[in-house]
Parts: sequence; structure tokens; C-alpha cells
Amino acid sequence: MQRVIGIDFGTTNSVMAVLEPDGSTHTASFGPDLLATFRSVLCFWSDEEKGRRTLHSAAGPAAIEAYLDDPLDSRLIMSMKSYLAQRSFTQTTLFGRNVTLEQLIAIFLRAFLAASGVDVEGARIVAGRPVKFVGERADDAFGDERLRAGFAAAGMTDIDVAFEPEAAGYRFARGLSQAANVLIGDFGGGTSDFSIVRFEDGRVTPLATTGVGVAGDAFDFRIIDHVISPLLGKGDTYRPGGQLGGGKNAVALPVPPEYFTAFARWHRLSLMKAPKTMRDISEVAATATHPERLRGLLTLIEDEMGYQLYQIVSATKAALSRAESARLEFHHEDIHIDTLITRADFESWIAPDLVRMSDAVDRAIAEAGMQASDIDHVFLTGGTSFVPAVRAMFARRFGAQTVTSGGEFVSVAEGLALIGRDRLAV
Repeated sequence: MQRVIGIDFGTTNSVMAVLEPDGSTHTASFGPDLLATFRSVLCFWSDEEKGRRTLHSAAGPAAIEAYLDDPLDSRLIMSMKSYLAQRSFTQTTLFGRNVTLEQLIAIFLRAFLAASGVDVEGARIVAGRPVKFVGERADDAFGDERLRAGFAAAGMTDIDVAFEPEAAGYRFARGLSQAANVLIGDFGGGTSDFSIVRFEDGRVTPLATTGVGVAGDAFDFRIIDHVISPLLGKGDTYRPGGQLGGGKNAVALPVPPEYFTAFARWHRLSLMKAPKTMRDISEVAATATHPERLRGLLTLIEDEMGYQLYQIVSATKAALSRAESARLEFHHEDIHIDTLITRADFESWIAPDLVRMSDAVDRAIAEAGMQASDIDHVFLTGGTSFVPAVRAMFARRFGAQTVTSGGEFVSVAEGLALIGRDRLAV
């Protein structure tokens, strides 16, 4: 039996599982803490060596460290997977060099393989892909083509591709002792994918696949948008013209909302550190209803505290999965945020996202030609599957006794390896 490697190249994290010829499976580990996940990020910077400009790069945790060390003279690339199906994005310029998306993915994958310590020579590679790529005008066939091209550019020229939700529940479905219809929900950082498979006579047959571009990152942003941003000036007003213009007689205008859309990704805050942007915010703060709030925003940007803030928000979200309330505390210079968030509040904020997920499940059931009552088991995986409101949505529709979860961060990669083995057998 050929060695099979499953690679879950994710929006936020990537995972690798290895299926050995003897049938044993293990997950690659990364860093001194032997983590199963590797952050899907790249950092680039340039310096002059012997009269020539040299472009350097780092991936994963090392990329975040490099970026935080020098955010203004480096470039952080995140969520590469989210652009695969976007025909409008073909390349970017990095310190004077044009680099295609496929090349970026190849650079990341080579670093990912090196960090794993896994020898892929002679192995069969199976890569995962979402059912529906992210983006309002996403071209899924184009996304699949570019994903394969990225792997090829990294040296993996002959790969299989399988849907991520099918892979997520593959081990679970194969462990069933009798015929059953299984709904699989795979929740990543950028997408939530759903698949319905039929298990019968030892075979797993895909019946339907759907997806939606809403997942854990969107939940984080909901917390920031409702708790953090209002304390940093969102929703306030100011009087344009300031001391030299209309002053008190000027019509009050809302603080520009674009100051806060950057919070959708923590690294975008660093991009606001341009002199003109900082000057604009300072001028708005001078006549704002609560100038101290916008000054707090300026401090947050100036001191590069976006990453630390996001870490706290993510931890608060996780705490709300374990308790009915959680306290979000963030203190830096004159910024003092100490807010108790109830699970009920959080669930009201993510309600629109849950509706979109539910609609995607409806599409999967309809595509399979089934009713909800035809689903025998529900298998949920991914970090967002821990959110009680997400689990409750499935329990209400299919019955709490049908809902199972497991392998929240490694099930996709492991399932990809198992799919590869079964395809080789055929």
C-alpha cells in the first residue's frame, strides 16, 4: 500500500495527516509545543545585501513573529484560500516583485511541508477544498484549478482533491455498523461546509454538498463590532472643519465607518498606520463627541496591538461556549475595556450568520432529495462546532441524539488520507 498524505490547507490553519502502508495514521506536529495546526499566513520583507535587494519570507507562527517585529516594513499575507475563486485577484506586488496567488500558496506549502518534517516523496497526496469557495462571485471550478496549480508549483504535481466536509466525516461514516444517511458540518475559519453522505455495505457515497462563506472569523468580528468598536469611536459624531471651519455651527457627521471595517482582519489595523490615515483620525477626534475613544483607536494602531486584541476576543468566544457569560478584558495605555458578555448577547449578534448556515443545510437536504427526517446522524467538526448556538441549531432540526462531534481540528486531514487510500484501492 502506498503512503497517503491528507493536506487540509485552511483559511486560518493548515493540518497534515499521514496514513502509513501498515494502516496507522498520525498527524504532523509543529513547533516546540507540537501543535497539530500550522497558521496559514506568510510574511515578506526585503533588505539590501551586497548592493542587491533580497526578498525574504516566513510562514506560520514565524510569519506572525516577523510581522509583529516590523509591521511597517513587512507584508503579511493571510486568508490566501479565500481568493482562489476570485478572478479579479491574480497577483500582488511584494517589494517591487509581482507574485501570483499560485506562487504565494506554493511558498506557503513548501514551508508547511518543511516544518512538518514529513517526507512526501512517493506519497499519494489528497488535498481538501471547500464545497463553495468564499466570495460573492466565486467561480468554484476556477478555484479548484488554482488550488491544484498552487500544489503543483510547490512540487506536488499529481494530487487528488476531495470535498472537506466529506473528508471530515469519513472516519465517522466508515465506523457505522448499519446503513445510514449522515449530514456532516465542517466549520473552518472562513467557510462552513455541509455534506450528506450515504453509508452502506462499507461504502461511503456522497449525495450532496453545499457551503457558505461564514464561520469562526465572522463570529470574532461580531464581538469586536458590538463590544470593541463602539468604545473606540464607532457610532460617534464629529463636526467637520474643526477649529478653522464650521466649528460648533457645523453639521455633525458620523465618524467614518471605514475606520472600523479594518477590524475584520487584525493585520489590517497595521495598514492604517500610514501618516495620512493617522492624521485624518486625529482631525476627526478633535471635534468628536467622545475624542478619547478615537484617541484610543490611534493608540491601538500606533502600538500595533491588533493581534493581541484578536487573541483576547477569540479566547472570550471560546469561553462563551463553556459558560453563560464571559468577561472581555483588554488594557493598554489609556484603553481600558472590561465588559461582561452574555451568551444570549453573543447569540443575538451571530443570528444572521446562523440563518445563512441553516439555509446552506436546507440546500444540501434538497440537493440530496431528502427531508430532515431522513438524516440518521449529524457529525460536526471544526472549532465553531463548539458554539452552543450552532450545536443547538442541529439538535432542534435533527434531534439531539443524532448529533456527534470529534476531531475538531484534524478530522478533515485524516479523512482526506482515508479517502486517498480507498481511491487507491479502487
